[in-house]
Amino acid sequence: MNIGASVQIALRALRVNKLRSALTMLGIIIGVSAVIAMMAVGAGARERIAEQIRSIGSNVIIILSGSTTSGGIRLGSGSVLTLTEDDATAIAREVAAVEAAAPTMRGTAQVVFGNQNWSTVIQGATPEYLVVREWPVVSGRGIMSQDVDGAAKVVLLGQTVAGNIFGDSDPLGEIIRIKKVPFTVVGVLAAKGQSAWGQDQDDIVVIPLSTAKRKVLGVSQANARSVGAIIVRAKGPEWMEEAVEQVTALLRQRHRLQLGQEDDFTVRNLSEVFAAQEESARTMSLLLGAIASVSLLVGGIGIMNIMLVSVTERTREIGIRMAVGARERDILTQFLIEAVTLALIGGIVGIGLGVGGSALLSFLAQWETLIAPQAILLAFLFSTVVGVFFGYYPARKAASLDPIEALRYE
Repeated sequence: MNIGASVQIALRALRVNKLRSALTMLGIIIGVSAVIAMMAVGAGARERIAEQIRSIGSNVIIILSGSTTSGGIRLGSGSVLTLTEDDATAIAREVAAVEAAAPTMRGTAQVVFGNQNWSTVIQGATPEYLVVREWPVVSGRGIMSQDVDGAAKVVLLGQTVAGNIFGDSDPLGEIIRIKKVPFTVVGVLAAKGQSAWGQDQDDIVVIPLSTAKRKVLGVSQANARSVGAIIVRAKGPEWMEEAVEQVTALLRQRHRLQLGQEDDFTVRNLSEVFAAQEESARTMSLLLGAIASVSLLVGGIGIMNIMLVSVTERTREIGIRMAVGARERDILTQFLIEAVTLALIGGIVGIGLGVGGSALLSFLAQWETLIAPQAILLAFLFSTVVGVFFGYYPARKAASLDPIEALRYE
């Protein structure tokens, strides 16, 4: 008997008991659809983390000024300005693992244009800031060295600020006021979206660092070169740990910290934070996939159970086939094809439901899902393997029946 004839016989046998066949496939359908949906949720979570990494800037290290103690109370990081612009210059020049370093000052203020106003973050920065953050300017120009050298009153607007102050109008060349100081809008930044901490990164204006110190945020004459933070970009992911070590050693040397003395600065490796989040997302994805795979196992057991029942019901038919010349492998092939057909049809329906369920989950729960072709292929192959694995024993049992005993079966 050839494969084509075996497939026809198998399909005819399944059509005889449509309801039983449908119920048998239900376990496979639920299992495959659950596996695809859960893998889509996990992949979506990992993609969201990747987007956050891209929005912050790849290979970024943040160095914050240290803390101080007042009246026995230890204040938080940045309570005293222990970092300077010279520290940033030294890091960029002397640390081999670092590609760029940008000193920054940060504060909040009201931005005013005509009868419109908006409270936002004021970021004093140098041209290196946009390089480190990988933040392009979509219109106009960025902050230039001469702007910093001359404390120019120019400003870059984040998308949120531009939208709330100017709406659909072009802001380039317009004059806005920050703490009553007039600034000329020279550029608009590309959209960054939310950070990993839920902060709107586009709710920001960027002005030259020197201008921020002298005219907006303020700094004492004794600490004229001080900055609140330095943002560093390593040469690559493999350089991150080395960059942290080298930056820490350089700053301790520059700040004349003795052995055993605490750092007067804080170094934060953002890649470690995102790596932990990504590992959590991967673990969640594997856990959800493993739980969903139990349904496939249950579905396979259901196939085996129904196929064993089918062998019992069709014992006399098997005996007749053997009597007219059917070989063991013909009987084995026929029942194996029936099991695989059940699994494949269930797998195909499950794939459709899994894709639809992922889209519905994304729409209703606002969870980002991402369906990879590999997930669909894996689910389809797994359903095939389930059919072969759980169908082999009933098929083997059918093929090993004694023809005489089978013909006598009532």
